[in-house]
Amino acid sequence: MNDMTENPFAGTLPAQSRQAGAVAQSDQQRTIAEVHAAMTIARMNPRDPIAAMDRILNACTRPSLADAAVYTYAKGGTDVSGPSIRLAEAMAQQWGNIKTSVRELSQQNGMSEVQTIAWDLETGYQCDKVFHVPHIRHTKKGAYPLTDPRDIYELVANQGSRRLRACILAVIPGDVTEAAVAQCEVTMRTKADTSAEAMQKMLTAFEPFGVTKEQIEKRIQRHIDAIQPAQVVSLKKIYASLRDGMSAPGDWFDGEAEGTALAAGPKSKSKPAETTQAATETKAADPETKQPAGETKPQENGNGTKPASDAQIRFMKSKAESATIGESDILKRFGLETLDGITQAQLADIMAFIANPMGA
Repeated sequence: MNDMTENPFAGTLPAQSRQAGAVAQSDQQRTIAEVHAAMTIARMNPRDPIAAMDRILNACTRPSLADAAVYTYAKGGTDVSGPSIRLAEAMAQQWGNIKTSVRELSQQNGMSEVQTIAWDLETGYQCDKVFHVPHIRHTKKGAYPLTDPRDIYELVANQGSRRLRACILAVIPGDVTEAAVAQCEVTMRTKADTSAEAMQKMLTAFEPFGVTKEQIEKRIQRHIDAIQPAQVVSLKKIYASLRDGMSAPGDWFDGEAEGTALAAGPKSKSKPAETTQAATETKAADPETKQPAGETKPQENGNGTKPASDAQIRFMKSKAESATIGESDILKRFGLETLDGITQAQLADIMAFIANPMGA
């Protein structure tokens, strides 16, 4: 005979568990309803492939998109080019009825689990990639863990955008992508500006990479004032590759334009440091070179105190983003309040830090 009294509440769940289950079920039902609504709307408004293709080609006639649409990098002795994430996003917008997303599924043990999705709501075809992003920054000098939430976010976003590009290109038909790339090539050729002002802007854009006018002329095998539109297009692709971190200056230009030139910042036209230092010591030792009392002679610092150009600052920020280094890290590291108005010397130090955060 059992003398134990049966617990009347044994068959019920705690209130907290019931509430958590109800919330989870509600979220699931809402997600299903949103997906069902999106697919229903997409099928009620099917895309017109001809009109969608026209929209894509029309978007590719914009010089701003065409300049950023194609990248080139050297691989195995040949030049490899392909559509960039910017072109993939533009095609997804104009093709229509495509849902894209980058989701961080979890973050634990110094690693993020991320999912990228490109989903054609009209046909139901979906391409998704699930991958892991360790919270580690790799450099030529080694690797070290990331702890700043902003740095982790930028690292995950950078890796996610690359996978999202592959997902979008898998959903959109290949011939559409090929036509878009071809139109961007045509736009760059027809809109290629070979005027003296445009060439000066291009030379200025290459300066932060340590690439000189002579090296560009050597690559195109002619003077810069005799450049052809096709060569302008080629240089724009190289610039996009350098800007996105897909290649190094030494992959394209002979001479001193190596990856280390990037860390050193823009090249200075001042005298070598040894010569300047020797001249300074000579003047200090010679009593005849002393200035008369009451006179102040400006100190010659070369280009060290010259403000960095907007193009150089933009390039520096893009390199920092590619290296998943946050702007807050740079400001904290160098004790700056803003990156606007920094000098060439400060720019060189920051570029060295970006190239080698552990050794800077």
